[in-house]
Amino acid sequence: MMPLAKLPVFWALDGRRVVVAGGSDAAAWKAELLAACGAEVHVYAPFEELGEVCTRLLEGGSCHPGGRFVHHGEAWTKNTLIGAALAIADCEAESDAQAFFEAAQKAGVPVNVIDKPAYCQFQFGSIVNRSPVVVSISTDGAAPILAQAIRRRIETLLPPALKDWASLAQAIRDKVNASLKPGVGRRAFWERFVDHAFRETPEEGVETRLVAEMDRLAANRTATGRVTLVGAGPGEAEHLTLKAVRAMQAADVILFDDLVSDEVLELARREAKRLLVGDRTSCRQEDINDMMVSLARAGKRVVRLKSGDAMISGCAGEEIARLQADGIPVDVVPGVLAASEWRTARSTSVSSARSKTSAR
Repeated sequence: MMPLAKLPVFWALDGRRVVVAGGSDAAAWKAELLAACGAEVHVYAPFEELGEVCTRLLEGGSCHPGGRFVHHGEAWTKNTLIGAALAIADCEAESDAQAFFEAAQKAGVPVNVIDKPAYCQFQFGSIVNRSPVVVSISTDGAAPILAQAIRRRIETLLPPALKDWASLAQAIRDKVNASLKPGVGRRAFWERFVDHAFRETPEEGVETRLVAEMDRLAANRTATGRVTLVGAGPGEAEHLTLKAVRAMQAADVILFDDLVSDEVLELARREAKRLLVGDRTSCRQEDINDMMVSLARAGKRVVRLKSGDAMISGCAGEEIARLQADGIPVDVVPGVLAASEWRTARSTSVSSARSKTSAR
């Protein structure tokens, strides 16, 4: 796991009391966000300090059925913070920010003083809302405008219907878990579900068809997995093909060479087991072949991750032949060639062509 600037956490706030100190526009935006999560937002600000945005928000109420606003026409006190789930304040003066921060700490309440990172125990990211799918982007406070630009790009990638598909997933999840044991069958069902989610809008009767698909997978008791040979390219993660990324994110086990970079491995599914089988290990090719067969027979999805192109090394053909001989399904995902590999591959291709011409 590569280092993280902050831990991304999604906080359940249904029915929880949250304190917002201040009546500014910035405070209003945070209060609106918190109420949209179902929180009971207590806004502490004298009437003369309420801005137009905050006034309209308090009058209009929350869009969430459980969220609501409670206005207190007075400044916050230390007792205000006791028992709160979160504490947010908009403070102009440094001394006010420090006082609010210290009072929240003393009360044991996570605190955020808007636009003052030194007095923030947590941060608000830029949000893409397809609830129950929620994407949050953070730059650790370094470049909020960059986070907004990233959000705009993600907005264009995620179809609006994703919200409906996620709600459908919630509705059928218990049925799926009851019918399909953890493993190949259950993962296959959800991968097909995801394929639908990014291609079409859920229509009437789709739940019935999905349950039928689930029953079909439950009846198929075969435990055989599959192996995919994946080319990792010349090293940088951005050179991976989309098909390579999908294979890594569907894998249960990844057997990788020591030339494969950490940033490439970061794109794999978090739960996937990673095993180094490259030059720095004592693994013989026969051992690697046996390992792939054994894992696939146990129902695992195995990715054999190689630097460069998956087929550039001589052992790829040997691995495929062994897997096919043992009845293991095998796929190949080519990788981007480095310049030296491309020259080698081209030279081999030219030599082969000349040999065929001479033979004629």
